[in-house]
Amino acid sequence: MSLSIGPHALDGRALLAPMAGVTDPPFRALCSMFGAALACGEMLSADQSLWHTSKSQRRMAAASHARGKPPGGGGAGMAVAVQLAGSEPRMLAQAARRQQDEGAQIIDLNLGCPAKKVCDKLCGSALLGDEELVARIFDALVNAVDVPVTVKIRTGPDPGRRNATRIAQLAERAGLAAIAVHGRTRADRFRGRAEYESIRAVKQAVRIPVIANGDISTPAQAAAVLAATNADAVMIGRGALGSPWIFRDVNSFLNAAQIAPPLLRSTIATIILQHLESLYAFYGEYTGVRMARKHLARYSELRPETRAARSALLAAEDSASQFELARQVFGVDVAGADGEELQR
Repeated sequence: MSLSIGPHALDGRALLAPMAGVTDPPFRALCSMFGAALACGEMLSADQSLWHTSKSQRRMAAASHARGKPPGGGGAGMAVAVQLAGSEPRMLAQAARRQQDEGAQIIDLNLGCPAKKVCDKLCGSALLGDEELVARIFDALVNAVDVPVTVKIRTGPDPGRRNATRIAQLAERAGLAAIAVHGRTRADRFRGRAEYESIRAVKQAVRIPVIANGDISTPAQAAAVLAATNADAVMIGRGALGSPWIFRDVNSFLNAAQIAPPLLRSTIATIILQHLESLYAFYGEYTGVRMARKHLARYSELRPETRAARSALLAAEDSASQFELARQVFGVDVAGADGEELQR
């Protein structure tokens, strides 16, 4: 079963979810290298007066084209998707047009973020409570750009108001190309377990592609969610942190009903070190070291001996010492034979 978003035929049914502070160009390229069929960028404010900051500059379409690939490549041929957040239709339309001009091939609208600082500005999942405004935003975006427009939502404002089906119908009516649904409401944030009945209802209500998201961290879970929802694809977020190779594993399971062989420890060590190098190159010394810490915290969960080194990895103050310590912690010369498996 293939999935297309507008003219973009995706090579797989496992997509990387946009996550602020995580899905920068280096991480997106790494996940793409392991088979993520689409990797949307981090949330970018539609307010262009904020785009002069280094953070915003790194989230624009131009940054995806220019930088961020890990040594050895990865990410070639993937459509560049930029996610916008905002609540004013005209401002969102102008921002989308600008990002299209910079090379964005897909514009995604954030109606899913439950963070208080986002919702307090009536952005993200806060918009789910105003269907009339959402409809106007959809129309403004579709009319503003020539590239496909997609949206990521939650199932509703709260468990008593699950309106994902209605939002999906508005999206289809406006001409959006696809919709991703996280199986929690805004009020749920990340508590409890994702529910998939609402996603199944969305799939039954619209003809555009529906992508299921929420609590997918293993190939078996991906297959179970697809079976439960009849969705066209899955979107993996937190399950990819510390395990960017999950897309390889999910693709193997979905395509051939096979468990992919675990990666060798030496292979994973190389992946981690290349990821660090790409972060240093993309962000520079100071920010690169600090961005690397959040990934090293997740990579350190791979084994007991790497978990024991977590504090030291996070305490490193410069790239040279951080990289060398990571080489010692994850490298083949410390933990044993090259053939030993390290993958979770």
